[in-house]
Amino acid sequence: MDGVVDGVPDRRMRRRDSLYPAQVRCEHRTIHLLKLKGEGMSSRAEYVLTLSCPDRPGVVAAVSGLLAGRGCNIIESQQFGDAVAGRFFMRVQFASPLPDAELREAVAALAPELGMDFRLRDVSVRPRVLVMVSKFGHCLNDLLYRTRSGLLDIEIVAVVSNHPDLRPLTQSYGIDYHHLPVTPETKPRQEAEVLTLVDHYRADLVVLARYMQVLSEDLCVKLAGNVINIHHSFLPSFKGAKPYHQAHARGVKLIGATAHYVTADLDEGPIIEQEVARVNHTHSAEDLAAIGRDVECQALARAVRWHTEQRVLLDGHKTIVFPR
Repeated sequence: MDGVVDGVPDRRMRRRDSLYPAQVRCEHRTIHLLKLKGEGMSSRAEYVLTLSCPDRPGVVAAVSGLLAGRGCNIIESQQFGDAVAGRFFMRVQFASPLPDAELREAVAALAPELGMDFRLRDVSVRPRVLVMVSKFGHCLNDLLYRTRSGLLDIEIVAVVSNHPDLRPLTQSYGIDYHHLPVTPETKPRQEAEVLTLVDHYRADLVVLARYMQVLSEDLCVKLAGNVINIHHSFLPSFKGAKPYHQAHARGVKLIGATAHYVTADLDEGPIIEQEVARVNHTHSAEDLAAIGRDVECQALARAVRWHTEQRVLLDGHKTIVFPR
């Protein structure tokens, strides 16, 4: 999993050809990089640097100065100062002519001066994602489709489930499927197998795509900040079983879904994204559940995308999400 400094050279997997041309994905960036290449800079690699540190004057200047002083070109920069927490957050995407190790060493040398935690990722390295699921397959199906279509720039390396039901769907995409049944008595052993698979596939992120099991505190700690869950309600309302039936009984006008980081406190982790849909008295509980499935897919896909693009930074019990 990612540490303070993200990525290790011998673990890299270069991204496969996208199904969409670069001009569709990000027209302004393509033009900019073509300009760089025209100036004899085609060897430049693109990176994302995210950081948090105590809020103080000069942080932006220090970071941009370090990059400019080493010939890097900033493509996108966003920052936010949390006045209550006294923390400063920043995301910088840039092109660099430096060898990877030299760049990481330069950024690491700045960290003590600013008291900053940071992550640095080579954009060409596709994040490796392990998905966990139970019997509901809509979120898994959506993630598989978006990945194959190039809408999510990730690699789904394996799917783990406590049921065998979704093996055909997963294997139709050529992805390994691991059936790991779990009971209260076998839970410690089953979770140990999950960790083994995370290590085996060198997964950077674990996604609970309607995995209907509560992760133990031990597993939550070991994978802290690297597990995203989709909750089938607009937290904190309607927790537990049959949330759409609860919502229908209360005559709600909005239903929703919440994508959040997993912590030992059940469904209390920092929220990454929420999505809602308007409903009315003509909708049955089954209608609400069907609408809810679409909402869940949308919220989870955005959360996975933003996390893997390094647009989400933890700020205590909440998140800072830098938009596209």
